[in-house]
Amino acid sequence: MRQFQHYIDGAFCDGPAVFPSVDPSNGEPWALMPEAREADVDRAVMAAHRALHAGPWATMTATQRGKLLYRLADLVMQNARALAELETRDTGKIIRETSAQIAYVADYYRYYAGLADKIEGAHLPIDKPDMEVWLRREPVGVVAMIVPWNSQLFLSAVKLGPALAAGCTVVLKASEDGPAPLLEFARLVQEAGFPPGVVNILTGFGASCGSILARHPKVAHVAFTGGPEAARHIVRGSAENLATTSLELGGKSPFIVFADADLESAANAQVAGIFAAAGQSCTAGSRLVVDRRVKEEFLAMLKAKAEAIRIGNPADMATEVGPLATARQIAHVGALIGRAVAAGARVVCGGTALDRPGFYHAPTILDCDGVSSPSMVEEFFGPVLSAVSFETEAEALQIANDTAFGLASGVFTSNLSRAHRMIRGIHAGVVWVNTYRAVSPIAPFGGMGLSGQGREGGLAAALDYTRTKTVWLRTSDDPIPDPFVMR
Repeated sequence: MRQFQHYIDGAFCDGPAVFPSVDPSNGEPWALMPEAREADVDRAVMAAHRALHAGPWATMTATQRGKLLYRLADLVMQNARALAELETRDTGKIIRETSAQIAYVADYYRYYAGLADKIEGAHLPIDKPDMEVWLRREPVGVVAMIVPWNSQLFLSAVKLGPALAAGCTVVLKASEDGPAPLLEFARLVQEAGFPPGVVNILTGFGASCGSILARHPKVAHVAFTGGPEAARHIVRGSAENLATTSLELGGKSPFIVFADADLESAANAQVAGIFAAAGQSCTAGSRLVVDRRVKEEFLAMLKAKAEAIRIGNPADMATEVGPLATARQIAHVGALIGRAVAAGARVVCGGTALDRPGFYHAPTILDCDGVSSPSMVEEFFGPVLSAVSFETEAEALQIANDTAFGLASGVFTSNLSRAHRMIRGIHAGVVWVNTYRAVSPIAPFGGMGLSGQGREGGLAAALDYTRTKTVWLRTSDDPIPDPFVMR
């Protein structure tokens, strides 16, 4: 089997142990991954700390940092096919999506490459005539980044790009599930010319690697994507080092369809929003909130589209839905469907795992008996759509906001005034109107409530990786007056 290594302090190295990585398309181990433990984590963090304060990175101009990021983006595109194939092999994400997503990854690095020398300070019109005061934005410090298995190259780019543009150094923990693409990506970091210690990439398990990384005393900021329960551990751990945090967590996003919507367009968007990536997306439009007048028509359209989806080998460009990433995801999805059906949900289509090698689950639609159904409350992270109907606009808004999450949402209507009312009323960090699942490095992304805090994308993300230093310069040549009086 192929064997991967950590990347620490500019060199590739083994861990004290290895563990197998499983190909989700057949359920068979295909590679060995290094398992980082406390000593490896400490070595990586200390390398990042040294690089932050000494050596070439510490004295580089912002423009020089940007040129390295441009080089990294070019290398990503030059190695796009190999990276896409590796991500598909290790995570089960279909090749047509990993191939397309590589371009987004490069776009994020290019955006932050251009932004690196545009992170500005400020001059303050201070109220004291003999003082000049200005603000400097400096890197926050060593950043711990922890990403999940569902889109590791993309979810690391939205963190790594702005952090490096701001001048931070990084220890990036790839998920223990499907870490191959990020461990391979480390070769591009090395080839791009980033000095040793600036970017360190390792993998391991939560208790013996992730939690130790998050609470390391030299870590100043933790950027985490994952579930709320893991995030609570991160936040508790940050009490040890007082690190700041940015948390991009789960979602239970409402997909609202009014009777005046273009139903064919809405149905296509709903398919993209819940069945693309086999539903393994934090922004999955997993709660369909549909006008009662068109509910049956819309469900029939969705059923026909769901049953026509080509399910198969994720390495085949014709495949539209591949496997889930892990066996435990199959078990979780099956258990939650069972609880929803027991609570009164009707299976419109799908509902079961597929009887074939690998971790495949049929695209599923549940017609739920009210908003309290377990499938309307809990995150599946799988290809399962839960549907309820509404009578009025006010009821649609109430159902949309009846969740502890607040990441994304979709509104489909031809009424512009209604669209604006829904935009104002929905409690979510992202509102898509008559579209779904659109992203850009220019647009901030993030949630509220149990969906987290902080933003990724745009200038806001880069500023999150800086801290402000206030500089006072006295311009008078006169002696300082009374030293016992604050000026």
